Amino acid sequence: MWTSESTGTDPKTGELTFTICCNHGQIKLPPINQPPALLDELLHSRWFRNTIRVYNSVLAFTSVGKKMDYGVVHAPGPYTIQIQGQTHHRIGSLIPQQGRLPEYLQLYIFDTSNEVRNRLNAMGQTSTEGNLDETTLTRLIEMIDENNCLAKFFRRARDYYESNGKEFTIRLLPDKGKGKEYDLPSTSEVACLIVGDMSSTIGERDIVVQFQSDTLQQIRDDHPLYMSLQYPLLFPYGEYGFHPDILLHLETSTSRTRQFLTLRQFYAAQIQTRLNQGMTLIKGGRLLHQFVVDVYTAIEEDRLRWARNNHDVLRAELYSNVLDAVGKGDTDAKIIGQRFILPPSFTGGPRYLVEKYHDAMAICRVYGNPNLFITMTENPNWREIKEHLEKYGGDSPNDRPDVECRVFKMKLDQLLKDFKNGTFFRPYTAALHRIEFQKGGLPHAHILLWLGNSSRTSSAEEIDEIITAKLPNKEEDPEAYNLVIKHMIHGPCGDANRKSPCMEKTVCTKKYPQPYNENTSIDKSGYVLYRRRRNDDASVVKDGAFLNNNFVVPHSIKLLKKYEAHINVEWCNRTSAVKYLFKYITKGVDRASAVIEKGYTATASDAVASSEPKDKVIKQQNEIQEFIDARYLSACESMWRTFAFHIHKRKPSVEKLIIHLEGEHNITVKETDNLGRVIRKPGIEKTMFIEWMVLEGQSLHER
Repeated sequence: MWTSESTGTDPKTGELTFTICCNHGQIKLPPINQPPALLDELLHSRWFRNTIRVYNSVLAFTSVGKKMDYGVVHAPGPYTIQIQGQTHHRIGSLIPQQGRLPEYLQLYIFDTSNEVRNRLNAMGQTSTEGNLDETTLTRLIEMIDENNCLAKFFRRARDYYESNGKEFTIRLLPDKGKGKEYDLPSTSEVACLIVGDMSSTIGERDIVVQFQSDTLQQIRDDHPLYMSLQYPLLFPYGEYGFHPDILLHLETSTSRTRQFLTLRQFYAAQIQTRLNQGMTLIKGGRLLHQFVVDVYTAIEEDRLRWARNNHDVLRAELYSNVLDAVGKGDTDAKIIGQRFILPPSFTGGPRYLVEKYHDAMAICRVYGNPNLFITMTENPNWREIKEHLEKYGGDSPNDRPDVECRVFKMKLDQLLKDFKNGTFFRPYTAALHRIEFQKGGLPHAHILLWLGNSSRTSSAEEIDEIITAKLPNKEEDPEAYNLVIKHMIHGPCGDANRKSPCMEKTVCTKKYPQPYNENTSIDKSGYVLYRRRRNDDASVVKDGAFLNNNFVVPHSIKLLKKYEAHINVEWCNRTSAVKYLFKYITKGVDRASAVIEKGYTATASDAVASSEPKDKVIKQQNEIQEFIDARYLSACESMWRTFAFHIHKRKPSVEKLIIHLEGEHNITVKETDNLGRVIRKPGIEKTMFIEWMVLEGQSLHER
């Protein structure tokens, strides 16, 4: 951990305490074992870490369903995985259907005399991420057989199948005894081998593997073997993972204190650098990218599961309507109300983003237009990242999206502290920022700052004092020159590079090269045209193209020297630009392009169960599924959210005051509630708006 990640000190020992690794000592997971010798040797090899996803796929017991964005995977720049929608782990039958080749779990049981060739055939001899080496694969199979308790169990199933030839079913149990530590299970604890029908004894989270079937069973993300079945190279011993019954270590607890570890806390604690433990996970290279994306989809699915399971239970209705219903003798909550689908408290959801946009506009109404629009992007070559990797012999910063996110968070916190203290320019009176993630996966922050005196038009001299858009003189300030050419040069694009990502047809979407200007000015739309003089001698060669001041991104030299990263600084001046900025920084996560229809004519099968005519049956809009289907997710974003870092912050705080007529405020009831008891709850008729009106009335009376 870094000192600046500390959230306080222990009152007894005086030592620093941390949240993301152990939640102030409340999380105590079993130590991670050192990997087998072969795997440890391979993890130190760059070529293996580049192809580890392929080797893991041919050794996995389960398949993973996801939509990969291969345009990002094969794009220039650092390697990243980006998926769309939800991921699912699925397990098939023990024996393949007649005429089909074995795959995944079946490769451990069926036709194992040709296992290596079957595994190569299952994935294809080559892959987009590298070729499979037959010798290496053979050694890995032997390593898994020797060390992985899941593999040992399925090999026992193979022996049973080959000796008896009878049909049987495997059941993977979700627990090995309440209260035990979930570390290395023994073979007998992992599963039961049962012959015959056992449908009456199947638990909700049991994994039941049929003998021969053409259907796949989806595995719940809270099964302790969820990750071990999918990632045998990250969990080579078949370790138990998260389980809902893992207790927190609490000194004192009450009935209101949460007793058990959450899914997010478990994985945040697991993905850490601990030099005295096995580091198989953090040395996983490209497989770690896949794992952390998988982790966060499981975390978010766990949160969405609550909304999905309770959307028929929670209802909202006007207080006056509930009174009317009770007056008529209707006390059943099922007859009233609208269902909540995805509430505004769900981070990243559509209602959440709308609320944040309204908060931003509320700040604008009080403080006027913001002065500065700043974008800060992660620099994977920051000294802190490289020093961390050197601690355990790590290789590329891109191998550790978790470390990249943690360092960016520290840098961003320090940057905002500098803005508050007036280190680079006047201290801000209000600030707002939003975290987003590039197509290449790295995090960046959009920041709006109000510096005061925004009611008047700023002068060119004030803007030039903060922002520059030219190459520094190489002789006078070599440090600034090197930083600008490294971090603040756009392109090359246009005629010099038609294939640049910013190009759309024949035009740069960022409007580069920018025109030369003798002096800074502001156009009619409120956008600033920065000083870029043609006669400056400075130039730079980038990717074979000569670039001058018209390719320099506006920046602050002071900021650049301290943070050594891409920090774009723009001046805001007119209302016409403000609304665009607010919408841009609160637009939400990257999403797929989709057309959402309000309703559709149902099929004949839909109409059978309805009393409505066929042409009037309308399918209800499922906001939860729409959110999942439209979402794009990368490794860095997954780690940011797994560590529970904020994606949106503002200062000062904004309190939402809902305006309503008397008795027409919303209240929330459960489907099982008795409405008579609901309206008798103390304070049910009060709202923030009513109490505010009462307070205002008292103030007026006193005056």
